[in-house]
Amino acid sequence: MAKWTPTHEAPEPLEGPVVATITGGTILWFVLFLVQLPFYGWFDDHGHLWWLWTCAAGAGLGLIGIWYVRGRDAALKRAAAGGGGSTDGGGPTTGSGPASGSGPASGGGSTAAGGTASA
Repeated sequence: MAKWTPTHEAPEPLEGPVVATITGGTILWFVLFLVQLPFYGWFDDHGHLWWLWTCAAGAGLGLIGIWYVRGRDAALKRAAAGGGGSTDGGGPTTGSGPASGSGPASGGGSTAAGGTASA
């Protein structure tokens, strides 16, 4: 079987109002949770309580999504303005982790024997 190789480049990803889309979806999940909350007893009696908690989980994960896409959007705007920053889609940068120079890969860590880590 021959290996298939593409004959043309992949198109650029579409960019749209990502923050507004995620925020709208989060609000929708939260509103659905609030609408179902008065019927908690009915959902419990009929074995559909998971509907309520699905909406709560959607709202909670949506909050994480809003945090993520706002950071991504800010990083893209910084990169477009020439201010540097990461555009790899890795999420908001907080100044911690291996990229901040505090990990062993940067030479800033130490080993258990008290010496410095070597790459």
